[in-house]
Amino acid sequence: MKVLFAAAEGNPFVKTGGLADVAGALPKALRKEGADVRIVLPKYGTIAQSYKDKMKLVAEIRVPVGWRMKYAGIWELKQDGVPVYFIDNEDYFKRDGIYGYFDDGERFAYFSRAVLEILPHIGFRPDIVHTHDWHTAATAALLEKHYRHNPFYRDIGTVFTVHNLQFQGHYGYEVLPDLLGLDHDHFASGQVEYHGGVNFLKTGLVFNDRVTTVSPTYADEIRTPAYGEGLDGELRFLGSKLSGIVNGIDDKSYNPATDPHIPVNYKNDLDKKRLNKAELQRALGLPEKPDVPLIGMVSRITVQKGFDLVADGLYGLLEHNDVQLVILGAGDRYYEELLAGQAQRYPEQLSVQLKFDEGLARRIYAGVDMFLMPSRFEPCGISQLISLRYGTVPIVRETGGLKDTVLSYNEFTGEGNGFTFGPYSTHDMLFTIRRALNFYRMPDIWKAIVRNAFAGDYSWGRSARQYLELYEEIAVRRKEAPTADGSAEPTAEEMVESAIKAAASQTAAAEEPAGKKGRKKAKPEGGESGDVFIV
Repeated sequence: MKVLFAAAEGNPFVKTGGLADVAGALPKALRKEGADVRIVLPKYGTIAQSYKDKMKLVAEIRVPVGWRMKYAGIWELKQDGVPVYFIDNEDYFKRDGIYGYFDDGERFAYFSRAVLEILPHIGFRPDIVHTHDWHTAATAALLEKHYRHNPFYRDIGTVFTVHNLQFQGHYGYEVLPDLLGLDHDHFASGQVEYHGGVNFLKTGLVFNDRVTTVSPTYADEIRTPAYGEGLDGELRFLGSKLSGIVNGIDDKSYNPATDPHIPVNYKNDLDKKRLNKAELQRALGLPEKPDVPLIGMVSRITVQKGFDLVADGLYGLLEHNDVQLVILGAGDRYYEELLAGQAQRYPEQLSVQLKFDEGLARRIYAGVDMFLMPSRFEPCGISQLISLRYGTVPIVRETGGLKDTVLSYNEFTGEGNGFTFGPYSTHDMLFTIRRALNFYRMPDIWKAIVRNAFAGDYSWGRSARQYLELYEEIAVRRKEAPTADGSAEPTAEEMVESAIKAAASQTAAAEEPAGKKGRKKAKPEGGESGDVFIV
C-alpha cells in the first residue's frame, strides 16, 4: 500500500496544533504496518535551518494556479525513516507565520495542485492521497477535474480527514476559475458553493472517496446543527462515507519510563509517580501534601476548553474541598486575568502558569493525580491520552474523542479509567470532580483505577490498522473500475513518462505567449516569485 500524506503542517518541522501531531506520527505507524507512506508539506521560512540543511533538491517544476504557472522546488529529506517532500515557493511560504494572510486561499490552492504535480517527478504513484483540513481539501477536486484522465492518476484513491471543522476556507466565487481552474458547473451544482462563495472544506467532503474525522463520537456530533458549523446537512448526506478513527499518541515520546522531562521515571508504579507529585508541588510553590489530591490542566485557556465552567466552579471547588489545582496554558485574556487573581486568593491551592512549556507540561502529566478536561467540544483530544499513559486519571466531559477514550469508573464492576459527565454545566462538572475525590480517598479502589489507566493502549498502532483497512477498501474499488475506453493498463514506466510529458506540454502552452523575454528564471530556493509574465 502506497500512501501520500498532504498537510499544511507536520511535526517536527512546523506545528500550530493537533494536525501537526497526526501528520508527524501516523505515517510512522503506518510504515510499521508495512505501508510505503510519504509526506508532502510546504517549505515554510520558519522551518529550522538544521532541517533545511539536510534537504536535497529533487526537481524544479511549474504548477498551474488557474491561468498562471508558478515555480515549485521539490526538496526531500527522511525523518524517522519517512520520506518528506517540501514544496518551495518563497512568494507563498517564506513568511514569518503559517496562517492568517490575505492570500491563504491562493497559497493553499497552489499547494493542493502541487501535491498532484510532483508525483511523477518524485517517482511515486500512490494508491491513496490522504489530505487534511481545509488547506488541502481541494486536492481531490483538482484530481477529478485535471488529472483523472491521465493513466498515471486514474486509480489513485482519496481520503480527507477533518481535524477542526471550525476552519473551512471561505472565499469568493472568483477563486473557482482563478485559483482552482474549475468551471461554473461545480458551483451551480452545489459541490463547492457555500453562501454565495466557495468553501474549500466542503469541496473536500464532496470529492473525496472517504471522509474521516478524529473520533467516532465527533463524526456523529458534526452531523448535528450544534456541532456541524453550518455543514451538518452535507455531513449527514455523506452517510457511511463519513467515519471516525481515534487518534493515538507517540508512545515512545510520551513514556514515563524514559521521559527526560520528569524528575523520576516510572513504569506502572504509583509510588514512584507520587515522587513526581512532590517535586511538582515544590516547583510550583504549593504545600507538599502527599494525601491532598492534585488536579492538573494543560490547555489553551478558552471557552471551547471549558474555562467558563472552570471560572464559575473555582470557588466551589477550592473553598469546600481539600484539593490543589495547577493550570498551564494561555489564551483568552479575560480568563487569564481571572485565574491569576484567584491564584493570589488561594496561593496554597491554586497555581496558574500562563505560558506554554513542554517540560512543565510533562511534569504535570506525571505529577498530578487527576487531569481535568471539561471541553465544550473536543474532536479527539490528546491530553487525556497522555494523562492515561502517565497513570493520571482523567475527568472529562462526554464529547468527541473524550467520550471514546475515557470510560467512567463503575464501582460495581471495577471497569473504567476515569470519570465523565454529560451536560455542559458547572454543577455536573463539580459533582464529577467530587466523585473522583471520594474514590481518591479509598486507596485500594484508586490503585485499581490507576491500573486500568496504565493498562490501555494509546499508541497509533490501532489507528494505523484502521486506516489501512480503509485504504485497502478504496484502492480495491478504484482498481476494479473499468478504464474509460476499455484499453489495457499501461506500465508504471509508461504512466510516469506520460504524466511528465503532459506536465511539460501544459507548461509550454502556458508560457508560449510570453515569448523568450517574458519569463523569469526559476531559482532553487523559490526565487522572488517564479511567475510567468504575459507581455
